[in-house]
Amino acid sequence: MKILVQLSRILVGALFIFSGFVKLVDPIGSQYKFQEYFSESVLNMEFLIPYALPFAIVLIVAEILLGVMVLIGYKSKFTVWSLLILTLVFLFLTWYSAYYNKVLDCGCFGDAIKLTPWDTFYKNVILIAFIFILFIKVKLIKPIFKGKIPKVITFLSLAVFLYIIQHVLTHLPLIDFRAYAIGKNIPEGMVFPIDGSTPPVHDFMLEDAQADLAPQLLKNEKVLLIIIYNLDKAASEGFPKIKEITTKAIKKGYIVYGVSASFSDDLLLAKEKYNLPFDFLFCDETTLKTMIRANPGVIILDKGTVIQKKNWIDADELEL
Repeated sequence: MKILVQLSRILVGALFIFSGFVKLVDPIGSQYKFQEYFSESVLNMEFLIPYALPFAIVLIVAEILLGVMVLIGYKSKFTVWSLLILTLVFLFLTWYSAYYNKVLDCGCFGDAIKLTPWDTFYKNVILIAFIFILFIKVKLIKPIFKGKIPKVITFLSLAVFLYIIQHVLTHLPLIDFRAYAIGKNIPEGMVFPIDGSTPPVHDFMLEDAQADLAPQLLKNEKVLLIIIYNLDKAASEGFPKIKEITTKAIKKGYIVYGVSASFSDDLLLAKEKYNLPFDFLFCDETTLKTMIRANPGVIILDKGTVIQKKNWIDADELEL
């Protein structure tokens, strides 16, 4: 039983740390997932949508910190109870998503690993079994360090995790698991896999009033796109920097467009208000949120390959 408890402890701790880490490096992705769960078509709790980001941060930090705590043996009873409650919540949500076909990807492993709702549900069933072993034999979970070291490790870990979240929210994800990561080629991502499943890049269109300009723009070497998925939610203090970098880019021969899902009339007003030297194209909002975790954000393409991405706050770091 001692061996089984220690094995369960390692498996549970490692899984929670991994699951928390892949979301820690991209908390905005978890925010979008919470917004999906809170939507009318899923849990019908739309009043919670404005609080999706705080929910995401609390869940991410709790998940990864509990993984650390169970491994080092700090506050064993509290940790195991918390793991059990959290996993039961996950179990219900994944069952609900799978049974009612509500959310096709629960986001349990962020964008790093995609699982179907039923796969995730069965994963949680197995996880619950290991946690029950820890719950029954919690007395066998001993600290791996003496004295106050486990407490120090826990609080230092918490400080590091909060710092990472603050850094990522200010700039961009530390690790980008999406199909628009630096080095990824968008046209290649549009190719249907051999098994006929949905390609990594879909719904990617850059439309003006007449046509989709994406096929042509993806052939050009110097393309700079300003991504503003929703003008009403955009950081208005970022537009002076956007104007500065786009003016420089145009002088250096770049093709520059803004890309948004907002209404064209609102975009025209914003262009005049901030004296922006580029026109806007339309793209699906979900696609834009996937492309870059910034509003506004900047992406530079070279024949369809993403070579640079920056949040507006770091726009002056772009190499033109």
